[in-house]
Amino acid sequence: MLRWAIIFFVVAIIAAFFGFGGVATVATDAAKILFFIFIILFVLALIFGRRGPPK
Repeated sequence: MLRWAIIFFVVAIIAAFFGFGGVATVATDAAKILFFIFIILFVLALIFGRRGPPK
């Protein structure tokens, strides 16, 4: 998922460079949303992740 956020961010940078403001805005918003979803899932995986065998 982080890969998709990076891809959308790169698309936004390229679109902004060439002057496609609408495409850059949409790609930036998509990158932000995917990044925050990734962060939330990462934190949840750290908290509720796989634990060792009980002792």
